[in-house]
Amino acid sequence: MADRYLSFTATAPGRFLTARLGLPQPAALTRWTAERPSLDGHLLHLTAGGPSGLDLAPVLARTGLPTATGTAGSTTGSDAGTTTGSDAGTTTGPTGRATGPTGPAAVVLDATGVRDVDALAEVHAALHPVVRSVAASGRVVVLGAPLDARDHHQAAVQQALEGFVRSLGKEIGRGRTVNLVRLTDASAAESTLRFLLSPRSAYVSGQVIGVGAAEGSDGPVDWDLPLAGRTALVTGAARGIGEAVAETLARYGAHVVVLDVPQAAQDARRVAARLGGSALTLDITAADAGERIAAELPDGLDVLIHNAGITRDRRLVNMPAERWSSVLDVNLASVLRTTDALLAKGALRTGGRIVATASIAGLAGNAGQTNYGASKAGVAGLVRSLAPRALAEHGVTVNAVAPGFIETRMTAAVPLFIREAGRRMNSLAQGGLPVDVAETTAWLAHPASGSVNGQVVRVCGQSLLGA
Repeated sequence: MADRYLSFTATAPGRFLTARLGLPQPAALTRWTAERPSLDGHLLHLTAGGPSGLDLAPVLARTGLPTATGTAGSTTGSDAGTTTGSDAGTTTGPTGRATGPTGPAAVVLDATGVRDVDALAEVHAALHPVVRSVAASGRVVVLGAPLDARDHHQAAVQQALEGFVRSLGKEIGRGRTVNLVRLTDASAAESTLRFLLSPRSAYVSGQVIGVGAAEGSDGPVDWDLPLAGRTALVTGAARGIGEAVAETLARYGAHVVVLDVPQAAQDARRVAARLGGSALTLDITAADAGERIAAELPDGLDVLIHNAGITRDRRLVNMPAERWSSVLDVNLASVLRTTDALLAKGALRTGGRIVATASIAGLAGNAGQTNYGASKAGVAGLVRSLAPRALAEHGVTVNAVAPGFIETRMTAAVPLFIREAGRRMNSLAQGGLPVDVAETTAWLAHPASGSVNGQVVRVCGQSLLGA
């Protein structure tokens, strides 16, 4: 459904009126297209807290953005030229001619070396002069270190970065996003940095993502078709978010198995035919669903996406047992049973990826959704418990996406004022699109994302509900 308010605020009268009334002024987000696969502009690489030892330069260079490095107020780089000034100005290229505004498309601040309160001042000193000049739909990524249990000063200031990032995300505006990545190895974070520094992450903001140590590689990664030769199964893929996920994985080269209930068989076959995949219809809540999937895929599976889900909203005092149990069965019990069966049968190959779908309703709660919130919080618990064991025992990572307000047929049926509140109550002041969830899922399913495990990543535009 079209967001008429967003369209109105893009006009001169709309900007004037909403500014006078103090209303949200959302910016149209830049999302990935084949014609526009990367952000427009350069990447500014800054450091706070002293040298960290991370070898970031080659990783950042592979993002495709010309990189400038230095300190706040004076930034130099062979590709970007020299940037001078606190907020704006011009970028001087190799010929010495002014080439346009200095505003970077993205800023990466390496704060992994911040270990005490005094060093936090360097975070302010680095970003204060440049944050206003970041381009619309630009990116700010802060790099932090894991919390050191032996050093409460380091743990305190590294935890402080979370509050800083989430606060900056809520004030930066103009469609820009701010995220924190905790890491110890730059190469292990390449897929994550490529994602966050690209248009693919348009609706991901205010997130804290942990990246572990680099895992063994099967060889060079084809960043254009990373899932070529791999099989991905997406549940609930006949329409909506599931269809968008299937389409994105197919664009990444995967053979996609479109799974949905028998009632949606026609839509499932249509989607599969369009993507060059195959359709599989079954009731995911059936006790033998996992065994039937494994039998249908005797050569194994590389990517398992748990997307199927339902809502049966009603306040607890008015909720009959059937509404409770049906939601828990589809959204949580089927995920547990199917995952257990496929892992037990070895149906997921080494290097496989499991991505489940949680929700901000499960992380922050939502009136009228005690059943749905319980089921989606359960998904988050499943991910955090299973992830380390699945990696150790099967070589499979387990993560989740947690969508917020996403523009679908379901949300289009929500009453107007509730729908508008859902759209505006986030840092980007607009609803997300199914492709935003799909792109985040594809990043977690990427062969180079093996160092991302046990994460629940919100795709909500930094919703004001919850953290």
